[in-house]
Amino acid sequence: MSLEGKKAPDFTLEGSDGKKHSLKDYAGKTVVIYFYPRDNTPGCTKEACGFRDLHQDLMARGVVLLGVSKDSLASHDKFIKAFGLPFTLLSDPDAAMMTAYGAFGEKVQYGKTTMGTIRSTVVVGPDGTVVKHWSKVAKAEAHPAQVAEFLAKQG
Repeated sequence: MSLEGKKAPDFTLEGSDGKKHSLKDYAGKTVVIYFYPRDNTPGCTKEACGFRDLHQDLMARGVVLLGVSKDSLASHDKFIKAFGLPFTLLSDPDAAMMTAYGAFGEKVQYGKTTMGTIRSTVVVGPDGTVVKHWSKVAKAEAHPAQVAEFLAKQG
């Protein structure tokens, strides 16, 4: 399911910065929301560190970056401290936001079908419309550069 061209689903979730975050808080800004399975796992760590390394560039473009997983805020805090992540991680324990964004559902892992987080990313434009949706990210470590490249082409 692609969300491109559609209004991004609203959400309100607790963030690692101690605040509640809603999509409407970022009206007028470009928001990159990346969904990942778990804090402190190899692929998720590579992806988070990739976004960390590009964060200054994203901020210079006025882009807000949010990471979302089912992990608790305590888990997010450890992940942020361990890897020096300069952006907010949101906790979606019941996967309501992830489901709305197509980032939670059936996935095949090691030949078995399970329910879980689907690594994916959306870019929400300043008007609240999804301008880009990677519904399945194949290479976690290479993905942040793909996102930066897409944003650079946007101008």
